[in-house]
Parts: sequence; C-alpha cells; structure tokens
Amino acid sequence: MTLSTPLRVIPEPRAARAAVAALFFTNGAILANLLPRYPQLKADLGLSNAEYGLAVAAFPSGALVAGLAAGAIIRRFRSARVAVAGTMLTSLGILAAALAPSWAGLTAGLFVAGCMDAITDVAQNAHGLRVQRLYGRSILNTLHATWSVGAVVGGLMGGFAAGIELPRGIHLSLSALLFTAVSLTALRFTLPGPEPEDLAEPAPGPVDAPAPRRVPTRPIWLTITALVLVAGGGILVEDSGMTWAAVYLNGTLGAEAAVASFGFVALVGAQFVGRLLGDGLVDRFGQRAVARAGGATTALGMGMALLFPSIAGTIVGFAFAGFGVATLVPAAMHGADELPGLRPGTGLTVVSWLMRLGFLLSPPIVGHVADAFGLRVGLLVVPFAGTLVLLAAGVLSAVRAPEHRK
Repeated sequence: MTLSTPLRVIPEPRAARAAVAALFFTNGAILANLLPRYPQLKADLGLSNAEYGLAVAAFPSGALVAGLAAGAIIRRFRSARVAVAGTMLTSLGILAAALAPSWAGLTAGLFVAGCMDAITDVAQNAHGLRVQRLYGRSILNTLHATWSVGAVVGGLMGGFAAGIELPRGIHLSLSALLFTAVSLTALRFTLPGPEPEDLAEPAPGPVDAPAPRRVPTRPIWLTITALVLVAGGGILVEDSGMTWAAVYLNGTLGAEAAVASFGFVALVGAQFVGRLLGDGLVDRFGQRAVARAGGATTALGMGMALLFPSIAGTIVGFAFAGFGVATLVPAAMHGADELPGLRPGTGLTVVSWLMRLGFLLSPPIVGHVADAFGLRVGLLVVPFAGTLVLLAAGVLSAVRAPEHRK
C-alpha cells in the first residue's frame, strides 16, 4: 500500500491578488494620514525646524534598524501574517506619534512606525511575488500602483481631518481601526503555507520531487549590488522630486508656489501611470528592456529640462523621470526574491534595506552640491540615476510572458 502526497489547496488567484493589493493600499495610506497633521504637531509641540527634522528622520532610521530582520521573521511566521501584523503595529506607532506630548514621544512613535513599516514592506512584496508566480506574468507593478492610490487616499483623509479640526487622537484611531479591519479581512484570502523554498508555487496535486534550483552565473554580491543600483536609481529620482522639485521651480525658476507643486505631482502622476502600464510592458518586452528604456527616458527627459531650463519644461522633465522609473523598484525586488542560493526572503530583505539608504543619503548630497554650485547642478542626480539604471539593468530578467515569447 502506498501513501499519496496530500493535495495542497491553493485559493483563487484573483482573490489572493485582491488581498495583497489591499495590503499594499493600507501600507500606502497609513503614514499618509499623518503627513497633513505634521504642521499642527510641530506647532503644538513648539519644535524648531531642526528638532522637527530630526523627529521626522526617525521613521527612515527605524526602517534601517529593523529592515534586515524581515527575512527571518517572514520565514518564521509567513509573509501574509507578517504583513498584516506589521500593518497593525505601524498604525499603533503612527497613533502614538500623533498623541505624543513631547519631541521624544514623537520621535519614538515614528521610529517604531518606521521599524514596522520596513518589515511590512518586505512581507507584502514577498507575498505579492508569490501571487505573481501563480499568474505566470507580471502583476507587481500594479500592486505598487495600488500603494500609490493608498497614499493619495490617506493624504486626502488626513487633509480632511485637519480641515474640520478633528482631534488627532480620534482621527488616527479611526484610521488604525479601518486599516486593521481591511488587513485582517485580506488575510483570509492570502496564499496558505510557508514561503516556497524552490521559488515557484507548486500546482495543486501530488508533488513527486522538488523543482531544481537555479545555478548562479555571477557572484551573488555582484548581483545584489546591481539590483541595489537599479532600485537606488528609482529612489534617487523619487526623492529628488519629493524634496527638491518645488524648491527648484519656485526658488530658481521663479514659479509661483501653486505652480511649483506641479513638479512633484507630475512625477508621481506619471509614475502611477507607468506602473499601471508596467506589467503589460514587462510581459511583452521583459524587465531588462523596460528598465533600460525607463533609464533612457529619465536621463533624456530630465537632462533636456536642465539643459534648457523653463517652468513648463521642468514639470515635463519630472513627468518623464517619474514614468521612466515606474517599474524599477518592483523589478529589483522581483530579481532579489529569485536570487539562487539564498533562503526565502533574504535577497528581498537585503535589497530593500540597502535601497532605503537612498532616502537618507540623497537629500544631503543634493543639498551640498546645490550649496556649492546651485540646485540646477544638484538636480543632475536625476539624469545620472537614469544613466546608472542603463548600466546596471543587465542584471534584470529578459524573460517575457509565455504569450509574448517567440
């Protein structure tokens, strides 16, 4: 008598995709709810600009401190569970920051929220990649676009709450309860079982032998370095738009404050469109070709805007840059998660952690260059990032979806 291997039940892929999209949405919305309350927090606590800046920096600092633990936690507790628990704890950290009675309390709350956000980010991407393997085609760019939608919705929620003078405690408590409920509901439809060791979701039915592992073709550290450069290129462009677009348009080019805000809006809006289109482009042409085209679009678009400076041209240049980098971070995370020879979640954790250094290093580097040579020269970091992607994109997969292969 032989014993058959138990069947593994895999849920409907569409339900799992909707569930992980909900996790991306909540992750984008949680911190965004607090951002419109920052000015009031600063005023209520009587913080100087330096104290306020240090407190806000606690969020990315916490992400760097805790980020490297994500892989081990995911292997122990499963990516979906970690993403949901991280969502709940991030909400509590944000609530604690909103209710902080002092600078120390604000800093501590943001630090905890940053720690939890980093772990949540890795976990939701790991689970999104599991769902993507079931589909057999790219869906990660759309998931990141859903994160962008969550950020916009969260910002609108926070702005509305601030506008009607809703107490921060009530506002952020309601936000935490809402997104906790969404994440717990999504958990019911996520993929079951531990993280796959063979980097491929098994199909339902008996499994006779494990899938073969890929053999590395280059040193693992070299591959990780190239992936970090690809993701870092996207981070440099995003941070340049977020930190410097309005300053450059207003201070250097003389645009009115309302017009100056369109630099970042153009970048984020074009990035959102690029992510909506990105999965189809990746399926048709492969991640490597799409990343190289994006790097060239970023370098040429922003390079021309800086070479021939004008208000309208700069806004268009930031839009080209946002569209160009739309698929870079998802592509780097996909490549990191499939690195051979590493335990599940390890490559994704390392690349995500190193990628976050860009948010800490980019503002002071651009600022120092701007102080010495002007912000127009400092913003050359954007076409430089596009060129960097062109050089490093060879590490990405050139594989296309089955229906697009010759």
